[in-house]
Amino acid sequence: MTRKILLILALLICVTGLKAQTKQTFTNPLLPSGADPWAIYHNGYYYYTHTLGTRIALWKTKDLSALKDVAPKTIWTPPAAGPNSAAIWAPELHLLDNKWYIYYTATDKANKGDANRYVFVLENTSADPLEGTWVDKGKVNTGYSGLDGSVFEHRGIRYFMYSAYVGPQSVLVIAKMKNPWTLEGTQAIIASPTLPWEKFGGREILEGPEFLAGKKDEVFIAYSASACWADEYALGMLVAKSSADLLDPHQWTKLASPVFRQSPEHNVFATGHNAFVVSADGKEHWILYHANTGAGQGCDHRRSPRLQQFLWKEDGRPDFGVPVKIDSVLTAPTRND
Repeated sequence: MTRKILLILALLICVTGLKAQTKQTFTNPLLPSGADPWAIYHNGYYYYTHTLGTRIALWKTKDLSALKDVAPKTIWTPPAAGPNSAAIWAPELHLLDNKWYIYYTATDKANKGDANRYVFVLENTSADPLEGTWVDKGKVNTGYSGLDGSVFEHRGIRYFMYSAYVGPQSVLVIAKMKNPWTLEGTQAIIASPTLPWEKFGGREILEGPEFLAGKKDEVFIAYSASACWADEYALGMLVAKSSADLLDPHQWTKLASPVFRQSPEHNVFATGHNAFVVSADGKEHWILYHANTGAGQGCDHRRSPRLQQFLWKEDGRPDFGVPVKIDSVLTAPTRND
């Protein structure tokens, strides 16, 4: 009897192991529509969001590639009037000091436009960001109007970065944070649109900055360049040493060419506004981005979120590859369950 039980246990362990190793597949896009996608992995779940314009919603899932099977929950709607009453764009969810924060872009319904567009913050003390109460912490005290706020920590320091409107351009600004809704000290412009591929669509734009730690002694900021309505909308990258003063513009080097761009042969255009996520086991690195399926589709609801794994070069820098066709069958991120 003991031997039989041992054999059954061994069989169960084997089957469980095979089940854990089973890989799911998916195709892009993850959803029919969704610009400015963002996701974070925490305690066995991915929390996903994207621009909805009139509200902020979250998707909660163990499988980021299966967003179509998840019902989103609206967690906040803007006030009827005031500085954050319209054009709710580019939400990002961050866990800071054991509290949840959402950074989002908004403008005033009564006086819309870039001059009144800023980044705002919501706070939630619940363990699950789909529960509890979201409290409006107001506008981040940026030196310029702008959009696309993001937060990262490096070498024990917390930084905020965003895309600022400076004259006819949108530039990238970085600053240290006093707390999750307040900046302190220097707000440094670390990059401006200077290259031809950063000026498509009749605008000179750098936006959507996202931090990425390298595999060796460098750190990166990926950003979206050119107007979002241009097919040429693409990702560029800034590089600095891990030990550098990140508020010193001279410590950052801009790569001369896009690191992720349209692929006409794959019918993928306007690739941009990305996020970086890892698999549940922390071993796989994925780029989450939006794009159009077809040329000339502009900057509207036709933009959809896509996901694909990226690798690392021998020098420790990321290799994002080429955006895949929407009918390409991809292996989903590894899960722990």
